[in-house]
Amino acid sequence: MTTWTPKSWREKPALQLPNYPDADALTATEAQLAKLPPLVFAGEARTLKARLANVAEGKAFLLQGGDCAESFEEFGANKIRDTFRVLLQMAVVMTFAGGLPVVKVGRVAGQFAKPRSSDMETLDGQTLPSYRGDIINSIEFTEEARIPDPKRMLDAYHQAAATLNLLRAFARGGYADLNKIHKWNLEFVKDSPLAERFESMAGSIDETLKFMAACGITSETVPAIRETEFYTSHEALLLPYEEALTRTDSLTGDWYDTSGHLLWIGARTHQAENAQIEFVRGIHNPLGLKCSPQMAPDELISLIDILNPENEAGRLTLIARMGAGNVEANLTPLVRRVKEEGRKVVWSCDPMHGNVEKSFSGYKTRKFENILSEVKDFFAVHKTEGTWPGGVHFELTGQDVTECTGGAYQVSDEDLANRYHTACDPRLNANQSLELAFLVADELKAFQKSA
Repeated sequence: MTTWTPKSWREKPALQLPNYPDADALTATEAQLAKLPPLVFAGEARTLKARLANVAEGKAFLLQGGDCAESFEEFGANKIRDTFRVLLQMAVVMTFAGGLPVVKVGRVAGQFAKPRSSDMETLDGQTLPSYRGDIINSIEFTEEARIPDPKRMLDAYHQAAATLNLLRAFARGGYADLNKIHKWNLEFVKDSPLAERFESMAGSIDETLKFMAACGITSETVPAIRETEFYTSHEALLLPYEEALTRTDSLTGDWYDTSGHLLWIGARTHQAENAQIEFVRGIHNPLGLKCSPQMAPDELISLIDILNPENEAGRLTLIARMGAGNVEANLTPLVRRVKEEGRKVVWSCDPMHGNVEKSFSGYKTRKFENILSEVKDFFAVHKTEGTWPGGVHFELTGQDVTECTGGAYQVSDEDLANRYHTACDPRLNANQSLELAFLVADELKAFQKSA
């Protein structure tokens, strides 16, 4: 391995990066970003790594979720609150079912850039550069809007800073009180078509909270009941932005990317010889790596060698995104090989990215039944291989959108046009997200009983 620096990625082939027409403006923006305060702190990233080490050892469970791509247009306090709230609700359900801490990581405060399968897209006979996320260009289908603008990185930074400020207030200011979260869940149970199935768990949580209160364990006496830890994550895709926010930790002398707590590498940019892998191998943040059906065991082990050479628990999360019906055949060889090699990793299931399809009405969508099927198969593979199914990774929103079909509320193909707001891929809405949390909790409980 060559010596690493924050800019050594520039010597490697780079995929999925925009071609900025104004090189001087790009250089000026990078310099300006490099002077701005960090968005997250090295100590926070180290704490998350320690929490993920517990996940790798089967002592905790990872819940990662949020927007497909954050939007400048839809940015607002209510949207941040709603996504934070649904993740808290999901975590409570999973914690109660599994009897384990749930590590909460949002796809938020940095998830602005999106890889695309094609550099160009055509609409009504006109061909323009593809939309690559608000940090790069605009979703408007005009020639001017699709020109990559480096100054958008500054807008993304400031939006991320405001988002983190609000998330920290929610996490520490009483909004995350366990009793409040449970009341939100009780409202869901009451209105859900699956009320009877979910009532038992919700009722048990209620009894537990009452017992704790009777013993003097309340949010007034125990801060852990009214506060929570919440971390941020995004794909390490737009490397000029990531490099500019990479700083040396004053305590350890190690490099950290201060744009987010956890950075992951997507399935389109995980080539060992390319720029994205080169960049993340040198930072000390916890890392994620998407594993697609095309990934072979030898390739995965080579990437683990690069990204986690010290075999440090909590450093690397492998995020499997196989697609419904493909999990057993494609995930099993990877899990088996990693286990045989004694590699310390977190295994997480992304049941979203392998299940995108075109609806009859022309919208990109995902079927709830396929998402659930992939999660079930993920647990089944780990049960067979004797490994820990460490977490789940969802694209979701706390808002009442209609982007994924199915679920207990039976969102239909015809419903998609009602509230289809995503800037890129379809997301689970609040009700579908919480419903899925209960169903994942069932899988988690069954897995632990059979272990």
